[in-house]
Amino acid sequence: MNEIVKQDFNEVIKQIQLSKQKAYKQVNTILIELYWKIGKYISTKCIKENWGQGVVKELADFIKKQDPTIRGFTARNIWRMKQFYETYKDNKKLSPLVTQISWSNHLLILSASKSDEEREFYIMTSIKERYSKRELERQISSGLFQRTMIANKKLSVTVRDLPQNTENVFRDSYALEFLGLPKEHSEKDLQHGLVSSLKDFILEIGKEFCFMGQEYKVQVGNSDFSIDLLFFHRSLQCMVAFELKIYEFKPSYLGQLEFYLEALDRDVKKEYENPSIGILLCRKKNEEVVEYALSRSLSPTVISEYETQLIPKKVLQDKLDELYMQLKDNFDE
Repeated sequence: MNEIVKQDFNEVIKQIQLSKQKAYKQVNTILIELYWKIGKYISTKCIKENWGQGVVKELADFIKKQDPTIRGFTARNIWRMKQFYETYKDNKKLSPLVTQISWSNHLLILSASKSDEEREFYIMTSIKERYSKRELERQISSGLFQRTMIANKKLSVTVRDLPQNTENVFRDSYALEFLGLPKEHSEKDLQHGLVSSLKDFILEIGKEFCFMGQEYKVQVGNSDFSIDLLFFHRSLQCMVAFELKIYEFKPSYLGQLEFYLEALDRDVKKEYENPSIGILLCRKKNEEVVEYALSRSLSPTVISEYETQLIPKKVLQDKLDELYMQLKDNFDE
């Protein structure tokens, strides 16, 4: 088969796949709309006619008896439809968007989220990142919401003042449990592990990150320098440089990354792109040291830590609650 014919055949495959995606989206929209209507009906009956779980159980048995081929209408699932409707019916921002993710993803979000803010975050992120059920389940288990909210609150003024909107892009900590790294590992182990598991790493950092290179070379004067990992972020329209450190954050690390960002912006960045951003990924960090180091830094840099095991969600939530309390106290003063 010559190359031209192969390209023609690939175009047919592309059209088939696009049509399948469109059909799935239409089916999902119709299904979620049905669940919404049934949830609304059950909710109304519960209010006006005192329907309870017993009546809903009778309804589920009736549906099964009338048409055994109808699936998904167990008493438990019908009750979830009621919860689904009641959760979003008054939310003018989210109610128009509920058809854009699958029912299985909705069930994960409803069962795991403790607040309207958290539910909104996972719905919006699922739409943006097109999470499968497995991917969303992993992100919820890793406390993605808490890690992202903590990072939002800790972004330096330099990052906040960038022309692009950096909200919900970065994480305070990155969960790298998929690497299977031993407790003692080198920076080379970390770097090679991330490149070897690039698909999982991009799922962790966000699917809008596009990989540009490992040990990406920049030349300044007559010397070559290597950036550990370089990405391009589609929404931010800028390069994002990852510098990896297996030890606790030291202020001296910042100067090296700032140098790389300057080199990228002078010699690599396209005219239409935004200023580059750096992520210093350390094994640990002391928040006070980070605050001091970033207070006078003019380069847009994010200081994050990485974890080789998933952190319990409660630990992350406690950390987020503590941060909210500190911000509230500062505001009250």
